[in-house]
Amino acid sequence: MAQFFQIRNKTDESYSDQVSYNIEWVIKNILVTGSNGQLGNELRLLAGDYPQFRFLFTDIEELDITNKEAVSAFIRTNDIHYIVNCAAYTAVDKAEEDEALCFRINHEAVENLAQAATGQGARLLHVSTDYVFDGTSQTPYRETDPVAPQTVYGRSKLAGEKAALRDCPECVIVRTAWLYSSFGNNFVKTMIRLGKEKTDLNVVSDQLGSPTYAADLAKALLTIVSEAENNNFIPGIYHFTDEGKCSWYDFAKTIHRFYGIETCDVHPVSSEEYPAKAKRPHYSVLNKQKIKTTFSVVVPHWEESLQHCIGKLKKEGF
Repeated sequence: MAQFFQIRNKTDESYSDQVSYNIEWVIKNILVTGSNGQLGNELRLLAGDYPQFRFLFTDIEELDITNKEAVSAFIRTNDIHYIVNCAAYTAVDKAEEDEALCFRINHEAVENLAQAATGQGARLLHVSTDYVFDGTSQTPYRETDPVAPQTVYGRSKLAGEKAALRDCPECVIVRTAWLYSSFGNNFVKTMIRLGKEKTDLNVVSDQLGSPTYAADLAKALLTIVSEAENNNFIPGIYHFTDEGKCSWYDFAKTIHRFYGIETCDVHPVSSEEYPAKAKRPHYSVLNKQKIKTTFSVVVPHWEESLQHCIGKLKKEGF
């Protein structure tokens, strides 16, 4: 079953009979899809800080978002006010061979959510990616820059963006990049594991981006929802990553330094020396000014957030 978090209004009879609560709580229902992933799990952790909302956390077991009828029924039955779509097909290399499934999740499912949101009068927050660009820029990408995806994954995410904007006028798309957290499989955890196992490691040094802690993105998304409740909701495309930029090589070196791994030498290599089925962007830095200005979103520096995540992983015994 989906997991629910809620609070109820009541008069607390344990207090004096003279005391009663007259505050009216208007509980708004938020559907979070793909909630077993990195971002979804970070949203779970934050849910308790937002008692004005009732969170419905679902993954494929509770709601198959590729099923149009199921999506419509769920959103209608549960009186959903906001949808935060964290579900995505993110296996970039595998997508080159599994295009149909990739598009079903990243395009058709988004279309289902957008149409159901509009039918219910709900708002949709959809997470997209830097892969909609060609990765050849030398300055941070703005939301208005031309898109030119180079992979199946990128094309599927762009198709999802277009469907969301077309079918849901009350839609915010947040593009992000280089996501990691203490949950699931990601670059940070892989570098820690390999750093413990190996004495030498080769990491690509000619691809630049901004590492993004999923907890920071989760906070940004809930900030947008909170701003919407204060009558500040401007639909459209926004960018969010943590501040700063680095290469994957720099990222790996910093991970090892923060974790305290000293027995593994990390060596820089070119993209040509590390072939992959799907072409990786050489430049993935996104301009965040629009989301900061519009929704007052706070954007931490990637090194600060990485230290926090690694501290958490250490406490968990990773």
